[in-house]
Amino acid sequence: MTGIIAHGEKRLVLVSGRAHPQLATDVARELDIELLPTTAYDFANGEIYVRFAESVRGTDVFVLQSHTTPINEWLMEQLLMIDALKRGSAKRITVVAPFFPYARQDKKHKGREPISARLVADMFKTAGADRLLSVDMHAAQTMGFFDGPVDHLWAMPILTDYVRTRIDPSQAAVVSPDAGRIRVAEQWAAKLGGVPLAFVHKTRDISRPNQAVANRVVGDVEGRTAILVDDLIDTGGTIAEAVKVVLAAGASDVMVAATHGVLSDPAAKRLTESGAREVVVTDTLPIAPEKRFPQLTVLPSAPLLARAIREIFDDGSVTSLFDGVA
Repeated sequence: MTGIIAHGEKRLVLVSGRAHPQLATDVARELDIELLPTTAYDFANGEIYVRFAESVRGTDVFVLQSHTTPINEWLMEQLLMIDALKRGSAKRITVVAPFFPYARQDKKHKGREPISARLVADMFKTAGADRLLSVDMHAAQTMGFFDGPVDHLWAMPILTDYVRTRIDPSQAAVVSPDAGRIRVAEQWAAKLGGVPLAFVHKTRDISRPNQAVANRVVGDVEGRTAILVDDLIDTGGTIAEAVKVVLAAGASDVMVAATHGVLSDPAAKRLTESGAREVVVTDTLPIAPEKRFPQLTVLPSAPLLARAIREIFDDGSVTSLFDGVA
């Protein structure tokens, strides 16, 4: 017989960038492991240095980074970590990007624009990533930008389980903030037991970022608790306007639920004054004290991420985490 047969065991390694250390610690705790010791710092001119303190040869490595502000710095740090792992002979490298950077730039609206989400996926691949894991990408087609396996997780079970405890389903309605999110709103409505569905008709000037105008509600929300659902909240302008339009249409009160709490200024002020009873997000992104406000509820995403990482490591089914519909 030629060759050598190895009988070694697989080794799962979790490494983290500096963007959201608490999430990485929580995921490691769920997996009952420790984070790989990592040295990372900035040179005086802004260049980033990373090095891992233990061997990663032959390991199955998951590189966790939350892409918050300053997003370009954290993206570059993650790329350097991937390159270091590749050069350290890691067997398989999985990018864990709960909030996929540049996800909203997934297509061209005008000539001579980049498709930035595709570029980011290409950079991950070029750096040495074999696999990608993300949560609630802004558009499903982003999965096709990465040349390799992509595991697209849903935060919907986390959010719906919580919202169900805060409403009377017989007096609720799920509202999409625009027509483009209707499919997600339908899934929310089904998860909550078949509650009525509505959406806010809005217009957006593509030449002006973070600005949209909510016009009217299509559907019946009168006398109901309206649950506005979206994938992310950035400056809060769209959601705040949608809350006001829904309340003007006769809703008794409004809850807002979104996966990613970007919450760029002045989101906290807008949402505080919007009239929403509660704004629920997950901790896929760090939320600094100055971004928090009384109506905000932050739910943990670490259990979801840890379960998916374990399924990938064990060659199991990530789809099984979502009743076969992911």
